[in-house]
Amino acid sequence: MSMVQESVDVDVPLHTAYDQWTQFTDFPRFMEGVEEVTQLDERHNHWKTSIAGVTREFDTEIVDQLPDEKIAWRTVGGDVQQMGVVTFTRLDDRHTTVRLAMDFQPEGVAEKAADAMGMVDRRVKGDLKRFKSFIEERGVENGGWRGRITPG
Repeated sequence: MSMVQESVDVDVPLHTAYDQWTQFTDFPRFMEGVEEVTQLDERHNHWKTSIAGVTREFDTEIVDQLPDEKIAWRTVGGDVQQMGVVTFTRLDDRHTTVRLAMDFQPEGVAEKAADAMGMVDRRVKGDLKRFKSFIEERGVENGGWRGRITPG
């Protein structure tokens, strides 16, 4: 498994950053290579990605979600193996730090080479920068889910 950790400070209140991140179907608007995310229920999402000419579909399960603090997930079934957590830290009334940590298993020669060259880290960093631009330009979230999901 490989690990990537990145963070970004966004110029919006904590609840705005958190609520927008719960809108998984908006991820293609700021995540490079994510073509579509379909929310199946409050715990499960189906992803379609296309990265470097490799198209993948996989499902994720939210394993821990605490409003305004964190969302943790893992893949279920399929050949994509990853797990991660995104956390939200209030800096002040109008600023929030978003941190993402993800473990993933690169598959095949191309993915392993991309990981070794730091391309995954740069992609995640770019995704967080695009999230920053996305939410700051809007200034408000376009929805939010504030339910609690507990592990187990």
